[in-house]
Amino acid sequence: MEKVIIYSTPACVYCGMAKKFFTARDIAFEEHDVSVDPLARAEMEKKSGQLGVPVIEIGEHIFVGFDRGALERMVGGERKMK
Repeated sequence: MEKVIIYSTPACVYCGMAKKFFTARDIAFEEHDVSVDPLARAEMEKKSGQLGVPVIEIGEHIFVGFDRGALERMVGGERKMK
């Protein structure tokens, strides 16, 4: 599995859903809270062209928002849910 990075904020419901999605599949991810980390926020904006969260990076792929279908296609059958 390629490295997963989630740019998020604590109050974002969809960010929580994204983290649950990966946790349920036992997929490790690195999280950056853009509400307190201006460097991560700038990095997220540069990669996605967006200020909205979550922004999810899997390898070279960028997902803006929580798109369960696209994420399921990306991780495929590699991991089973707990």
